[in-house]
Amino acid sequence: MKPPTEQPEIMPNASNLAFVEELYLRYLRDSSSLPADWRHYFEQFSEVHTGDGEKKLGPSFDSSSLLHPSTRDGAPGTKEAELARLQNRVDLLIRNYRVRGHLIARTDPLAGPTPRLPELEPQFYGFTERDLERQFSSENFYRGRPLTLLEILECLRDTYCRSIGVQFMHIDDLSLRQWLQEHMEGTQNRIKLGREEQLRIFTRLTDAVIFEEFIRKKFLGAKTFSLEGAESLIPLLDLAIEKGGEHGLDEIVLGMAHRGRLNVLANIMAKSPREIFREFEDRDPELHVGRGDVKYHLGHSNDWQTSSGRNIHLSLCFNPSHVEFVNPVALGRMRAKQDWAGDTERNRGMVLLIHGDAAFAGEGIVQESLNLSELEAYGTGGTLHVIVNNQIGFTTCPREGRSSTYATDVAKMLQIPIFHVNGEDPEAVAQVVRLSMEFRRTFKRDVVIDMYCYRRLGHNEGDEPAFTQPVLYRAIAKRKPVRESYLQHLLELGGLTRKEANEIAARRHEHLEKELSQARAEQPIRRSQSPVCVWRGYYGGRESDAEEIETGVEQDRLSSLLKIQTILPGDFHPHPKIERAMQARREMALGKRPLDWSAAEALAFATLATEAVRVRLTGQDTARGTFSQRHAVLHDFEDDRTYVPLRHLSPEQAPVEIYNSPLSELAALGFEYGYSLDCPDGLILWEAQFGDFCNAAQVIVDQFIASAEEKWCRLSGIVLLLPHGFEGMGPEHSSARLERFLQLAAEDNIQILYPSTPAQYFHCLRRQALRRWRKPLVIMTPKSLLRHPRVISSLAECAKGAFQRILPDSLSAPTERIERLILCSGKIYYELDQHRQKMGRNDVAIVRVEQLYPFPEQMLRSIVEFYADGTPAHWVQEEPENMGAWPYLRVKLGEKLFNRLPLSVVSRPESASPATGSASVHKQEQEKVLAAAFGYAS
Repeated sequence: MKPPTEQPEIMPNASNLAFVEELYLRYLRDSSSLPADWRHYFEQFSEVHTGDGEKKLGPSFDSSSLLHPSTRDGAPGTKEAELARLQNRVDLLIRNYRVRGHLIARTDPLAGPTPRLPELEPQFYGFTERDLERQFSSENFYRGRPLTLLEILECLRDTYCRSIGVQFMHIDDLSLRQWLQEHMEGTQNRIKLGREEQLRIFTRLTDAVIFEEFIRKKFLGAKTFSLEGAESLIPLLDLAIEKGGEHGLDEIVLGMAHRGRLNVLANIMAKSPREIFREFEDRDPELHVGRGDVKYHLGHSNDWQTSSGRNIHLSLCFNPSHVEFVNPVALGRMRAKQDWAGDTERNRGMVLLIHGDAAFAGEGIVQESLNLSELEAYGTGGTLHVIVNNQIGFTTCPREGRSSTYATDVAKMLQIPIFHVNGEDPEAVAQVVRLSMEFRRTFKRDVVIDMYCYRRLGHNEGDEPAFTQPVLYRAIAKRKPVRESYLQHLLELGGLTRKEANEIAARRHEHLEKELSQARAEQPIRRSQSPVCVWRGYYGGRESDAEEIETGVEQDRLSSLLKIQTILPGDFHPHPKIERAMQARREMALGKRPLDWSAAEALAFATLATEAVRVRLTGQDTARGTFSQRHAVLHDFEDDRTYVPLRHLSPEQAPVEIYNSPLSELAALGFEYGYSLDCPDGLILWEAQFGDFCNAAQVIVDQFIASAEEKWCRLSGIVLLLPHGFEGMGPEHSSARLERFLQLAAEDNIQILYPSTPAQYFHCLRRQALRRWRKPLVIMTPKSLLRHPRVISSLAECAKGAFQRILPDSLSAPTERIERLILCSGKIYYELDQHRQKMGRNDVAIVRVEQLYPFPEQMLRSIVEFYADGTPAHWVQEEPENMGAWPYLRVKLGEKLFNRLPLSVVSRPESASPATGSASVHKQEQEKVLAAAFGYAS
């Protein structure tokens, strides 16, 4: 063969032979699909043609001849070259099975014949039937001896195309791919189960099937969101927990939606069936007046004893109908548990998330949560994801619900394997569980099990699925439960008799009947709502029941802690501007300069950390601060090393963690909320880049933070820091939507503060951490006030007293001379006070409401009682009239403040958008608000 006269830009050589071979195969199939230089290159080789003129790789083709003469190993036509040529083709065949074998795997129990892919057929590589008996090296196939081509094909099909399909070749790390190849190809992706293991799987399938049948018959028409069609989930979870015990796990946090939840509660979480039955009968309405949740949203916790005798604590998170939004909550809970236990290697706990196929592909929270998995601030050692793939979402079929091939394709963003498995093959499910758990333990990474099954009934038990999927549901109606097919398999193997199977079912049915009888006979179960375990000693309820505490700290200690934060290692080189800021902090520590907002915050964190209170603060750009105000994590100006002064306060201090979050509100806030659920004795804060962006996490606020105590009796001390204030920065950089939080406020469920001084901020953070009364805290934080010359406090103000819910007027004018009362909150106070001084209006009093909820009504009453009846009172705010605090206060206080003072609002006019995009218009609007506040015509 002549060497090519025209060569492509990339010179073919031995190192890229596989790449060149793939291009040549493309050339033979469709030469027009290649660039011109490659077409010309390949045209110069001799071709073998079939009788019909189709190009084909024939016996004369030598892949080494594709190489340039200067790079070719061996002489064309020699025996060694022929063997190398054939072996290369076999290796390419093996690779394509690893890459694409999952596409023809028999993972779908409802599917017909699997498609044929040309690249998985030996003819595609020029092999004939004669070649099937030819032996090839299996070094690349983990078999340890030469195999015939037929044996290789059988092994490949058994490994990658039976009941398990695997996507793993997208993983960049060669060691991970080789580990997976070895563990799958070495066993042909099969697990050898003894009789006891098979009996355990069958028993768990029986538990699942009998529970669903029992509930459907005893509670006709009730919504259960049945697991029928996906009963293999129960043995899957059983096997995963057992394997977790072998791996040394002490705790597993589970998150799942409503589908199959009752079955999991009864058969995995060991929730008493009689308790579930009482919830179905709803015989205790007086226990749930105005509170509680439906039975298929409830959580539970219990201890599981493995077959080897190890105890694992299981916690199933409460979850609203927003199916996937529990994911980051569960992750945050596990991270808190690991941190509390000192498990920095993330070895002793695991998150197990159960997803639906439509939700996994459709809800963006899935991607946000997956993105957390490998980040320092959020890692938990790897999550086991289980998709219960019903192949439908309510009435929406996959072709309507996703653009991807698989529901799991979003998970390919991570360097992890995705196992697709037929849920009607319980032993294949067992193999996938074993392999997934081993992978997770070895590499501390997430892993995905996509269990193909179906939903035997409609979305709920009253729904008719055949309205929209008639063909699908005719096929489903013909299928026997997986328990029956697995029983037949065991009967054929002789591992179980029909009599034994019937006895297992009868025992389970008898147990459920007994539980139902007791549920109907017993009096209502009044469970104690007192917190237990790490929550012992903390409480919720009304703020009137909360203790009032002093939050001041000795001035010498404050000075010392502030000074310590300015001492850096001798070889650390801060940015020159940071050094100037450090000098200012030193002057603050000496009392020569008042505290600004960030210094007060740093002191709050430092005092708490040295009082054994963990501090964790995350958010976008939080380490530096959106407004370059915090600088909690310093970067060496020469080599980018980092140093966190708050971690070097004393040897005995509690941890201080300050992390930048990814560009996410939903998962980031959900994670911190989850963390707060298992860290009641810490100060857990999430900061929005701008408060406006918090609405991207509205589901976490509405469904968890604001309502969890009412629905699920779950307490949280999460703190939200939301930069808020109208400063001409436009409609998306002005408002944290204060009105929405106030609309959610009821029964003292949350705290909403808008502090106006550094000392107030210092005291409210310490109050949040030190009080035993635990409620979420929402703080409207400043932007321009961070450096405002009047927004300052002294060390003495932090050394004494506590947070003041209301700050009275700062003027000492006699109250009888007051002709106008202004009530306000936050930033606008400084503009009002400046205007008052400028205009010499000592007849106007300005009272700051620092705590908007729970509203300090009695305190306000005691302050305004000194003003004469009929004195006009005005609530002044920057926000439009339909936003901010006014809609809430108008309902709360009415048209007359305590039936004495006429009350009205001064604000921007009502608007669909919070703020103008014009800085000039903003200034004009602000001037109108100030003029109206003092009674001047606009």
